[in-house]
Amino acid sequence: MNPLRDSLRPLASLTATPPPFDIDSAPARPAELFVEWLTNAVDNGQPEPHAMTLSTVDAEGMPDARVLILKDLTDEGWWFAGSATSAKGRQLAANPVAALSVYWPAVGRSVRIRGAVSAADAERNALDFSRRGPGARAVALGSAQSEPLSSRAESEAAVDVAKRDLAAQPHLVSPSWTLWCVTPATVEFWQSDAERQHLRLRYARQGQSWSQTLLWP
Repeated sequence: MNPLRDSLRPLASLTATPPPFDIDSAPARPAELFVEWLTNAVDNGQPEPHAMTLSTVDAEGMPDARVLILKDLTDEGWWFAGSATSAKGRQLAANPVAALSVYWPAVGRSVRIRGAVSAADAERNALDFSRRGPGARAVALGSAQSEPLSSRAESEAAVDVAKRDLAAQPHLVSPSWTLWCVTPATVEFWQSDAERQHLRLRYARQGQSWSQTLLWP
């Protein structure tokens, strides 16, 4: 007997009815289709539709993943932020490539992005930091993200100090705060089907343009 397996088997999956998706009419560039799908997810009540999983690789080649927030989408690519001294920051400094994945179960859609990663300049980093809420800025200033913590009280005390520092210097910026951009080499759009005949469309960069390939489910 495997109680967990037996309890997982009857759970429903892929219960959404996706919107129509005409692959033959897909735009030439993946960013356009991503914005279309993101907007549709928002309109259909998807909670936290800008949440995405960032996957990196450590020095031993072991993959690492965490969920964070999409900051922006520009001609350069998909943007996210965090501390340069965190695990993801150190991994990206040593191996500047990453994969992003987004899942919108409310509409039965997912997107996968893979490519090279580059960091923004200090001015852009500071601007993004200034747009964070006061609590989020204090945590970024006071936290040794990803490092071992002796107790919750230690982190609370450090954040309290950061809050006082911000009250005295409202424009204070964490020196490690960094915006990164994934410039995509490939972007795959996946639309679910209850019978598992999923639709998969992969864009691959070809110089300044993109190729499109339909994939088996």
